[in-house]
Amino acid sequence: MADATPAVPERADLPHDGPSDVDIVGRVLDGDSNAYETLIHRYSRLVFGIVGKHAPRDRVDEVAQDVFVEGFRSLGSFSQKGPFGHWLAKIAVRCCYNFWRERHRKGEIPIGDLSEESVEWMDTMLSARSREAFDREAASAEAREVLDHALGRLSPEDRMVVTLVHLDGLSVKEAAALLGWSTVSVKVRAHRSRKKLRQIILQLFGEGTEEDEVTDEESHETR
Repeated sequence: MADATPAVPERADLPHDGPSDVDIVGRVLDGDSNAYETLIHRYSRLVFGIVGKHAPRDRVDEVAQDVFVEGFRSLGSFSQKGPFGHWLAKIAVRCCYNFWRERHRKGEIPIGDLSEESVEWMDTMLSARSREAFDREAASAEAREVLDHALGRLSPEDRMVVTLVHLDGLSVKEAAALLGWSTVSVKVRAHRSRKKLRQIILQLFGEGTEEDEVTDEESHETR
């Protein structure tokens, strides 16, 4: 996943010149579809920032385009009660979630999908047995690939929650607003998904043990 601007709701709407977002939305709904390009220009950084943290590097452009297409199609549902950027951020998160839900249907990513460099990095970390060495190498490309690989073995729901809350640093309330879920559901999933991710990473390093997993039925009970 590419480095990008964090998906922080408070920064979803930045100062800009020209007509207001509400005015532009009204123009688009009145038939001036070309006016939508102004909204694309204003919020491309926001959308690419969110998608860049939640989609594979080679699929960011595709998913970002889906966000703007979905935004155009859903423009009539924009209530104007909140900032347009917040509304569009929710669509961006939903499109990322849909991307992983579709990919998840194809099954888990096998360990063989890791590059040779990442496998060698794991071997080095195992032989070093040093916290200092791990911290020093944690920002490397190989470490990022291992993390992405582990995230890919989570369910789409767990992946989105653990990324928003534990990696992007959003509060449970902010993540719930973006996902359209209850705060209770996000809080429970944030705790469980973090444990699952840790267990997956430990298993990749040959140190994990099998644990009882939360069923989909249990997970959905709190949504």
